[in-house]
Amino acid sequence: MKKILIAGGGRSSAYLIRYMLDHSTTYDWQVRLGDFSEELAKSRIQDHPRGHAFQFDVTDKRQREEEIKNCDIVISMLPPEMHNLLAADCIQYKKNMVTASYVSKEIENMREEIKNAGIILLSECGLDPGIDHMSAVEIIQKIKGQSGNIIHFSSYTGGLIAPAYNDNPWAYKFTWNPKNVILAGQGTARYMKDHQYRYIPYNRIFSETQLIEIEDLGTFEGYANRDSLSYRKHYGLEDAPGILRGTLRMKGFCEAWNVFVKLGLTDDSYEMENSELLSYREIVEAFLPQHLSGSTEKKLAEFIGENPDSEIMKKIIWTGLLEDKQSGIPQASPAKILQDLLEKKWKLQTGDQDMVVMHHHFEYEIQNKRYETHSSLVVIGEDANYTAMAKTVGLPMAIAAKLILEGEIQTKGLTIPVLPEIYLPILRELTRYGITFNEKHISQ
Repeated sequence: MKKILIAGGGRSSAYLIRYMLDHSTTYDWQVRLGDFSEELAKSRIQDHPRGHAFQFDVTDKRQREEEIKNCDIVISMLPPEMHNLLAADCIQYKKNMVTASYVSKEIENMREEIKNAGIILLSECGLDPGIDHMSAVEIIQKIKGQSGNIIHFSSYTGGLIAPAYNDNPWAYKFTWNPKNVILAGQGTARYMKDHQYRYIPYNRIFSETQLIEIEDLGTFEGYANRDSLSYRKHYGLEDAPGILRGTLRMKGFCEAWNVFVKLGLTDDSYEMENSELLSYREIVEAFLPQHLSGSTEKKLAEFIGENPDSEIMKKIIWTGLLEDKQSGIPQASPAKILQDLLEKKWKLQTGDQDMVVMHHHFEYEIQNKRYETHSSLVVIGEDANYTAMAKTVGLPMAIAAKLILEGEIQTKGLTIPVLPEIYLPILRELTRYGITFNEKHISQ
């Protein structure tokens, strides 16, 4: 019997856990789910005969080593900053590992050790990063197989709320790690267009957006991710004139979100004194320039260059940010206060359905003739537990783990899913779960 250690049972784990349990009898697996909350872990396993839920503290070296030593593969659903703890033990005990997170500097520094241990550490195998890599590289290889020359590639992904369940002015609810949403876009975005390097600093990320038309869905807006350039080599696009990876939001979201950025409320680098005693209105006042006068609403509107009754101001007021209610959070950064506030407002209700949207756009030439390919993915969740986000993050990881356990993926070392041995069988199996792309080809 092979033992699978799943570390973390949070928002994106539901489909992953269900897949491993559903296949556990066929492949003779035991699924061990460890989470800091034993109660949460038990709710995920639900007394399955081949599942075991337990309290797991990844910082407990003794417990961590014991679990990894006695398993055959580790699937980490923990926050990215915790992966290196698991990875170090996987190297020591020669255990394979799968994550959905970007390759961090700490993990990158382990590259040689991972290779020497003869294991695979497969990162970026979720949705974005993950399915975006796999689906993009598959099409890129098809184009190259026709002696095509790619001129520009862009890819946008968004975790959104399904239109039928959009009941707030932001057209948004949390479907994945709220902290990552609050801190999104920080740093400088880097991409390439027409052979020129382009850079967008954080203070302009949400004002320099693109409108993205997706057939049968309408118009979205997208902002650039932090680093598109590092994927040129992974995608085989070293000579392509343009490459851009970004995030999708509903129209109007970015302009309103930019208010929080301008105010400084997405800063997580320091703590505000007596933060638990400050009201949200007082917090906003503390960030507004001193020369402004009038009510908080009037000053904020003037600061962002809007009318007090504008749609953007209505969005801000709806969040409760201008209320005389204390934050109640001690030793909190501005970002932590904002996150706590929005988690209450952007919470998925039990019957809500979320929506994942991904859109690739390829411009290329074959024998001096110009073509475009649009490839779109739309996935709707079941409910607030089995979300589209959990499905598209968890299933690629689950399938990858199965392929590794069954010896169908032989690649070793630190890698992401851009090799045919990895992405072809994963994409093929994902279609059985309704994760399929709609392609449209245009000749010019």
